[in-house]
Amino acid sequence: MPEDEEKVVIYNPMTVSYILLLIVLTLFMIPFMFLAWRIMSYTLRVPYYLIFFIFLFSLYGSSLNIKLWEVRSMVPMLTLTEVAFFGIRWQVPEVKYEVKRTVIAINVGGAIIPMLFSLYLLLYSIPMIERSLILAYLKILIATAIVTVVVHVFAKPVKGLGIAVPSFIPPFTSALAAAVVYRLITVSNPFIIAYISGTWGTLIGADLLNLRKVSELGAPVVSIGGAGVFDGIYMTGISAVFLLFLLLY
Repeated sequence: MPEDEEKVVIYNPMTVSYILLLIVLTLFMIPFMFLAWRIMSYTLRVPYYLIFFIFLFSLYGSSLNIKLWEVRSMVPMLTLTEVAFFGIRWQVPEVKYEVKRTVIAINVGGAIIPMLFSLYLLLYSIPMIERSLILAYLKILIATAIVTVVVHVFAKPVKGLGIAVPSFIPPFTSALAAAVVYRLITVSNPFIIAYISGTWGTLIGADLLNLRKVSELGAPVVSIGGAGVFDGIYMTGISAVFLLFLLLY
């Protein structure tokens, strides 16, 4: 079995310049990060240290991708065959097909951690603060469905890269959806609705509903939630909370 097929965890090593850039950005953003932790902790009703560890693990987990499965497809390749005829050489184009492999992976920092945090909010935070669990979960389901549909409409496959969505679409949609549904019948925590619907709606609408298009992308690796350090899924949940905070306060 080839070595690359045996790999389960795909690690993108950080260069020295990238690490230095992270250190500089971290020092520059310390005041903002303290403010962000306070807002996230206050709005989502979770301890400060949990928000800190989520930021930290998401940052360094962005370089880790866990392989899920592999997709194989036949890709046409144009080649030139040299033919000699009466001393004259001709270049004859010929189309051949070769097997193209695409690894489907999931990013630790950009997808797994936000999803686990969403489950924490669903299974622990909501039962602690909500009067009606059924209504709270129903509002989250409605908001998630709205985000899923909108994100899926705007999601476009990009050859050699993956599925791309305009960065402002998911957080704006989830913030607006949460602002609309959180007052239905009884008042629920709008920030939890915004975070969960933004995270899961983006994951479903952009990635899961477009998995059938992966073989057409021509990329060696397609990572769910792995577009960078601050990936779309990761940033959507946080941005949605901040946007909603600005809308309501």
